[in-house]
Amino acid sequence: MNIENDNIKFEEENFCNLFARKPKNIGFISTRLAGTDGVSLETSKWANSFEKEGFTCFYFAGECDRPPERSYIVNEAHFKHPDIREIHHNSFGVLKRSNYTSQRIHELRLRLKKHLYKFIRQFKIDLLIPENSLTIPLNIPLGLAITEIISETGISTIAHHHDFFWERQSFMTNAVWEYLNMAFPPHLPQISHVVINSSANNQLSLRTGISPTIIPNVMDFDNPPEPIDDYASDVRKALGVEDDQLLILQPTRVVKRKKIELAIELINRLGKKAKLVISHASGDEGYDYECRVKEYACLLGVDTIFVSDIINEKRGFTESGKKIYTLNDIYPHADLVTYPSDFEGFGNAFLEAIYFRKPILVNAYSIYAMDIKPKGFSTIELNGYITDKAIMQVEKVLADEKLRKKMVDHNYEIAKIFYSYSVLHKKLKSLLMECSICEF
Repeated sequence: MNIENDNIKFEEENFCNLFARKPKNIGFISTRLAGTDGVSLETSKWANSFEKEGFTCFYFAGECDRPPERSYIVNEAHFKHPDIREIHHNSFGVLKRSNYTSQRIHELRLRLKKHLYKFIRQFKIDLLIPENSLTIPLNIPLGLAITEIISETGISTIAHHHDFFWERQSFMTNAVWEYLNMAFPPHLPQISHVVINSSANNQLSLRTGISPTIIPNVMDFDNPPEPIDDYASDVRKALGVEDDQLLILQPTRVVKRKKIELAIELINRLGKKAKLVISHASGDEGYDYECRVKEYACLLGVDTIFVSDIINEKRGFTESGKKIYTLNDIYPHADLVTYPSDFEGFGNAFLEAIYFRKPILVNAYSIYAMDIKPKGFSTIELNGYITDKAIMQVEKVLADEKLRKKMVDHNYEIAKIFYSYSVLHKKLKSLLMECSICEF
């Protein structure tokens, strides 16, 4: 412990000169920056926007697929690390915390803090951007370490929040309220807070007094997707979709709030030959719901496949020699996208469906109703359950090519106005100017 404290003190004493120069290097911090989850994808979009303006981006995480020469990987930063999972298990769903758990939290906090100081010094970081690591308490020691680093160094910080702990029922019973109030998120003058929807804006202000900036998730609507190339031309065959069969894409993880049962019921009631393709795995919320989805699909006789083994962020081959596709390879082949979630922080899959000009069936989750729907998108909308009206709308859209094209083109033009990269760039520029960090 004394050695770690001495090292941290040494690091602090060397920060004065670092922050005196013109800002240039940005350090993203997250539990994981890899794959196709929303946090990883949006981090890439932010980094691209910064680098177009001459900034250099570096990455601190427990898992990272960014350039190795710009990455600093610490195993304990990952929310799946055994020690972090043990802390999580002993902190949530209970009302009393053991002394041992408190000790482990602080031991890991100091260890992560030491690595964060090294990361900042090694890459001469001027601006920190914690990506959801000061938002959702999947890794309590990491959140505490980041908060203390910011407080001790005064380093400029933009905290990018995707989903808060109070948005998930599983976090509301806990024995770590003092840590949640301290670091998820922290209320420090050096931090500019960014949220992705107006509900988070309202709740963060109400609960903490923090006034955040809203920057929604975006896609590159200024540049339409490329046509299907030779590599992706065999997607339908690889997925076992027959020529006379509809490919209905559920481009989400298999977790309870995605309400995949509604997509299954939709296909059953359509009465058409169709295959439901579910793109992602269960993730960090267990496999009980995946079993439920498989049983329900079997019960209703809906041809459903789970293809996370052949979908990744990069093309390639599995160990058995099967082709690996990106999700962007799959979208162009879809006849319909289903997105029946009852809660989303924003809705990347919604934007992806619009980007690839696909008709979408969407459940009117709160953020969609508050932030997205008022923009004027044309969708097949549910309000918690499948209706005859929704079935008729799906049948009409699938049967009428002219209507379908009018719908998807209309949606694309709206998204280009509100959710393009150029919108992100302008908002980041404004945010940095407000932070007095540098010219953008």
